[in-house]
Amino acid sequence: MKILSVNAGSSSLKFQLLQMPEEIEISSGLVERIGNKNAEFTLKFNGNKQVLKDLVVLDHSVAVDLVIKGLLQNKVIQSLDEIDGVGHRVVQGGELFKDSVVIDDDVVIKIASLNDLAPLHNPANIIGINAFRKALPNVIQVAVFDTTFHQTMPKENFLYGVPYEWYEKHGVRKYGFHGTSHQYVSQLAHQRLNKENTKIIVAHIGNGASLTAVLNGKSIDTSMGLTPLEGFPMGTRSGNVDPAIFQLMQQKEGYSLEKTLNELNKSSGYLGISGISHDSRDIVQAAEAGNERAQLAIDIQAKRIADYIASYYVLLGGLDALVFTAGIGENAKEVREAVCKRVEVLGIKIDAELNNSRGDKEISRKDSLVKVWVIPTNEEVMIARDVIRLQKHN
Repeated sequence: MKILSVNAGSSSLKFQLLQMPEEIEISSGLVERIGNKNAEFTLKFNGNKQVLKDLVVLDHSVAVDLVIKGLLQNKVIQSLDEIDGVGHRVVQGGELFKDSVVIDDDVVIKIASLNDLAPLHNPANIIGINAFRKALPNVIQVAVFDTTFHQTMPKENFLYGVPYEWYEKHGVRKYGFHGTSHQYVSQLAHQRLNKENTKIIVAHIGNGASLTAVLNGKSIDTSMGLTPLEGFPMGTRSGNVDPAIFQLMQQKEGYSLEKTLNELNKSSGYLGISGISHDSRDIVQAAEAGNERAQLAIDIQAKRIADYIASYYVLLGGLDALVFTAGIGENAKEVREAVCKRVEVLGIKIDAELNNSRGDKEISRKDSLVKVWVIPTNEEVMIARDVIRLQKHN
């Protein structure tokens, strides 16, 4: 059975074709710069990589057509009949969606009703959904939400200290994101601990980043909030700030609300603190060369992550495992070391030699009271699993 996992962004379309239930990648690819005349399409298959540049891709329908033609022309599939289902990543499910769902017209309308909560993501997700529904009208299409894994959070963990009517009328609350990744990684960690009751913290650290406290397989708190801006500093996002900053920047610099919000989303974090880059590899290299602001960017992020780990340790009543995942979590040994040094008081000790190696591994010392793992995430597999699960019940 072949399942297509799709992640549509505002100007991109990422996909993976998987053989299920074996969970084997058949092909993957990315269409970048959608809406432009210099778009790029990368397709990987059978150990090959094909890159097409300077393409005119004015909308997602053209991008979907590129993907399908690429799969057919390169004999990845012989016909569209081989695709048994399509799973779509949708960022914001609000309180309307407690689980993944088979897509119909009503589901699309409900997703669109949440656009205000994710204006940069949900509209793009819908465009991708509609394009694939048109291209593959007889194939089951499933929406898999970033937020559903966090629907198990208790109210005391997801409500803000604001007028309750804001929540009742406008859905102002913490939703959390990266749920598919947190679920995938925490399930593997739960299996490896080989016991029924588990206390796990997952650190999904990429350009966007979040931590989740997982108790017995369920999310009970997470660092991202109403939007992916909340939490600790990321590649370009600020993480938590005093909202009075908005008034101050208006008074001092004449910034509009939109201008300040844009700065917090796109010009802060690693980039804003270091003044160099949003990429952790550039930051680490600069820090090693003696750049103080680059080192400060690492230290500030590590401190804030440690704050969350300590808080979740108390919330969980202890900790069995701390798991690092996503681009930085999986590859930046310096970031893992900086974080773990700050939480040694919790009995977390990592082995420097193990931490220097790559891949899926345990990096904790034998005398560590907490297991520390690096587990590569695979959101596409989680999406495909949900397509199969819902297909059986549809």
